[in-house]
Amino acid sequence: MFPPMKTRMMLVAALGLMTLHASLDAQETRPACAPCGKAPSKHIVSADGHPITVWAKRPASPRGAILLVHGRRWSALPNFDLRVPGEQRSVMDAFAASGYAAYAVDLRGYGATSRDSTGWLTPDRAAADVAAVLDWIARQEQDRRPVLLGYSRGSTIALLVAQRHPEKLSALVLYAFPVHIDSMRPVRPDPASPPRARNTREGAAEDFITPGAVSPALRAAYVNAAIAADPITVDWARMHEFNAMDPAAVRIPTLLIAGARDPLAAGTSHSRLFTRLGTDDRSWIVLPEADHAAHIETSHDAFIQAVTTFLSRPREKRTR
Repeated sequence: MFPPMKTRMMLVAALGLMTLHASLDAQETRPACAPCGKAPSKHIVSADGHPITVWAKRPASPRGAILLVHGRRWSALPNFDLRVPGEQRSVMDAFAASGYAAYAVDLRGYGATSRDSTGWLTPDRAAADVAAVLDWIARQEQDRRPVLLGYSRGSTIALLVAQRHPEKLSALVLYAFPVHIDSMRPVRPDPASPPRARNTREGAAEDFITPGAVSPALRAAYVNAAIAADPITVDWARMHEFNAMDPAAVRIPTLLIAGARDPLAAGTSHSRLFTRLGTDDRSWIVLPEADHAAHIETSHDAFIQAVTTFLSRPREKRTR
């Protein structure tokens, strides 16, 4: 018989922390990270004829590659390459320092990627664009399949990609998965025109929930970077396309990770997602004292270590 849900979550968190401490003891020494602390290189990838911006930080001899997919409101650089004097919070720097080529995509309408002629972004369009970027990264990395890490709404896109194109990625990380896997979105007519509402500074700060998890300087840096990169809200349509998400169709190594205080990951949502994954090679880690922005909070190091530990653990090579 399974223990109660609260107990199971505590066990998952405890096991995750034990793994992190063990891996810290065994962590190999790596050379200095040449791209760390510098601006990422900018690349343009064509997806169905539309230019998609991809940012990159690549060490000299990477052990693998990771593609980072941002969430609903804010684009790649505020989330994954945040610069704060005296604080190391760049996710791209951290992965590059761990030996991974770190790539981050701006989906259509976000950051340095323009909207297409429709003015809308849809789940299927976003998933197809991410699949195109994965192909491009594999070509940069001598045909090695990258890891796909999705954050918040980016994790729902990543799930669609993993179930539709398992041959394009080596592992999947679902971070801060924001919806209940059983929720169904109604089919609605396409809206007449996108509203293009302005983003707000209050909206940029809303994910910082846990007291003391970020410094005032970090909060200000994030808000400034987010508003500068994404002054206008990206408009989504055809949200019912997310109804196609099927964890049972995911057969590649998968890590589910979230902050313990993330309200979007509360209740039984993540347990249902985790138990339905179609792979035995899976882990679920809950980060204590962290919420929806765990990757740039004081839990930043634990977040990075959780991901790199999962990716580097021994596993059998898959045949194509």
